[in-house]
Amino acid sequence: MCNDTPAMTYQSDLLRTLSARGYIHQMTDAAALDTLAAREIVPGYIGFDPTAPSLHVGSLVQIMLLRRLQQTGHKPIVLMGGGTGKIGDPSFKDEARKLLAEDGIQANVASIKRIFERFLTFGDGPTDAVMVDNAEWLDRLEYIPFLREVGQHFSVNRMLSFDSVKLRLDREQSLSFLEFNYMILQAYDFRELALRRGCRLQMGGSDQWGNIVNGIELARRMDGTDVFGVTTPLITTADGGKMGKTMAGAVWLHEDQLPHFDYWQFWRNTDDRDVGRFLRLFTDVTEDEIARLEALEGAEINEAKKILANAATAMCRGAAAAEEAAETARRTFEEGSAGGALPTLAVAGGSIGIVDALVGLGFAKSKGEARRLIAGGGARVEGEKIDSDTAIIAVDAETVRISAGKKHHGLLARE
Repeated sequence: MCNDTPAMTYQSDLLRTLSARGYIHQMTDAAALDTLAAREIVPGYIGFDPTAPSLHVGSLVQIMLLRRLQQTGHKPIVLMGGGTGKIGDPSFKDEARKLLAEDGIQANVASIKRIFERFLTFGDGPTDAVMVDNAEWLDRLEYIPFLREVGQHFSVNRMLSFDSVKLRLDREQSLSFLEFNYMILQAYDFRELALRRGCRLQMGGSDQWGNIVNGIELARRMDGTDVFGVTTPLITTADGGKMGKTMAGAVWLHEDQLPHFDYWQFWRNTDDRDVGRFLRLFTDVTEDEIARLEALEGAEINEAKKILANAATAMCRGAAAAEEAAETARRTFEEGSAGGALPTLAVAGGSIGIVDALVGLGFAKSKGEARRLIAGGGARVEGEKIDSDTAIIAVDAETVRISAGKKHHGLLARE
């Protein structure tokens, strides 16, 4: 295992690109992977459990990792966890995930696939992306044969030593036998993809390091196959916060879960210190252009943030969505009028309480949070501060603009 450093030089476009743009945290046998990637097409995969109809920004660095794999001449494999999703990855979770029914899992898989089609080129070519569901092999496993064939290669002592397991045990939080099996099944996925698809590389977040190493060792012990692993660093914001967490909750990649404007505005609100890093990780803007943008200071850095917001939104939602969101922002913030891409709440009866409006637009997670926002002077209607949490907003034929702080804006419209 090695950690990437700026002093390292690689011969393959793959590792040069991943290193230059800040994707590499850990690698197994970097020299051998570099030689392989310089010599031939490397199929590589990342797994995603379909626990919701959409992935969120927290998964975006992994999606971009697959995009970089394809951009440098290799083959992305998107592994949907139709099988493992029935268990749920316990890695660094405080409690077990809610188990999903079969029809719910399949609906989520179909919905999530639409996201990947915006970032990757799918098809039958040598570097075209493919989507595979691990239910294809996991659902067919027989328990006793699986224990005999695969279970013998795992040490419970070692499994208990992984940080993802120790965290739950140290906190005296329950870890079910069902969840404990997850790391074995993920290792088995890597082995199956190596046999079925010639997969040589598994990638993932730093929390997946133990699971990836398990898969590498299983493939070597069972089949003598040399496979490799790469993890990305934990992506946090400059102030130490978790990437993708906002006042209104998760930043979803699907427009069904989050309006275009809110997605664009999330990127526009990036901390000055994060602009260059996020341009490298989440857009295709060139290195030369990024170097120019991150050197901007003062008010000029806002132009770099707009370029980040436009590029990230265009990639995920399409160019038209990015243009509409940017125009809405211009009209909202520069002209003081309301743009059409703002999130809108339909109001029945011609009026609504300020607390219900803030919750309905997603600007507060609860009525209590909405009241605290109002008490702190953060709620405005048509630019005027609202002092009372019992205020009623009249909504007639025209839309009414409502704001939470300086960064969240929406519209109330009569139903």
